[in-house]
Amino acid sequence: ERWLEVAGMVHESGLKSNCTMLFGHIERPEHWVDHLIRLREQQDISGGFQCFIPLAFHPENTPFEGHMGPTDGFDDLKVIAVSRLMLDNFDHIKSYWVMLTQKIAQVGLRFGANDLDGTIIDERITKAAGGVAGAGMTRQQIEDFIRELRDQDVA
Repeated sequence: ERWLEVAGMVHESGLKSNCTMLFGHIERPEHWVDHLIRLREQQDISGGFQCFIPLAFHPENTPFEGHMGPTDGFDDLKVIAVSRLMLDNFDHIKSYWVMLTQKIAQVGLRFGANDLDGTIIDERITKAAGGVAGAGMTRQQIEDFIRELRDQDVA
């Protein structure tokens, strides 16, 4: 509640921000829904969120290691799809390839996401937590990545 209050003040001042939801750890799907409802309500009030970014939890090198595994592609895509449906007042839903893997992020563009993220060159945080998506993609790699998906539509 405090975070949403601060986000509202930031938006009232004329600044824009992004918002996130970490999923795949101790929460359940009903918590995802509650989180998304609160974000949608805040967006209705302030209109200041540019993008929603679902972040898949990676348990490696955390106290949760050995007690839970990483998210699977099904849950990753489900969160993107539900986010797109529930956050109808958000222009952008991100399929953050660093957290999801490149292939799942690419498929996420078919499940309601319309953003992949920028040209990260040396991502270390997710990698340290067991992420396997890689440390970066260049602009050309991202363009090729998107074209590959588009070209599959033509075939």
